[in-house]
Amino acid sequence: MSEAEGYPGVGRVLVIIPTYNESDNVRLIVDRTRKAVPNVDILVADDNSPDGTGAIADELAEADDHIFVLHRAGKEGLGAAYKAGFQWAKDKGYDVVVEMDADGSHAPEELTRLLDALPDHDAVIGTRYIPGGTVHNWPLRRLLLSRGGNLYIRMALGMPFKDATAGYRAYRIGVLDKIDVATIASTGYSFQVEMTWRAYKQGFKIVEVPITFTEREIGVSKMSGNIFKEQLLRVTAWGVQHRKETLLGLLNRKPRQGSTWP
Repeated sequence: MSEAEGYPGVGRVLVIIPTYNESDNVRLIVDRTRKAVPNVDILVADDNSPDGTGAIADELAEADDHIFVLHRAGKEGLGAAYKAGFQWAKDKGYDVVVEMDADGSHAPEELTRLLDALPDHDAVIGTRYIPGGTVHNWPLRRLLLSRGGNLYIRMALGMPFKDATAGYRAYRIGVLDKIDVATIASTGYSFQVEMTWRAYKQGFKIVEVPITFTEREIGVSKMSGNIFKEQLLRVTAWGVQHRKETLLGLLNRKPRQGSTWP
């Protein structure tokens, strides 16, 4: 894709789709993305799926010069796949990276909402929990767990975002450099939270736009109790550290002349 063929007002865009055993979904999601936004490129980052997902992605790439495949050695988690994709995008000179699930939960037809918000922002989060956003086919327990988790994140970290765990998002490439994404150790949903947290602390302009999230209909969810546990522990640790830093900053402030504080 030449610069002139990039997304208007944004530049060259790479949509990164991590996959592991998504042979039933990868062709569908890539095809929908190509039809929805023809002037973006797609990178399928496959973690050596034993079900042949990587081979299907190779077939798609051979037939379309907007599609690429990054074959990884094995399953290392969502965060590792995205970090590898980010580095690939940086090496190839892209201006923007987009995170998108392979299972169809993120509608490619709504990608333009994210990209259209980028000219005035550094990062855009596709959000389920603001007016206009919806969730389809989730049991009540899962919905309450997600909403409760995001409420805890806002309380612990002081961020204003309603859906910090959301996985449908777009970043300007410069944001990834500034937040030193290579050092992020989180893997599951806490990876998304840490990305948001680092970008927020750096003062980047982040906006949420509404999306429709639909639970996968084909294949097996990668969600597990360990993912939620990792997120809870990491968010708690970040929150404690944040409060320590805030308190130390207050204690180290020099009082104004004539002030008795503290």
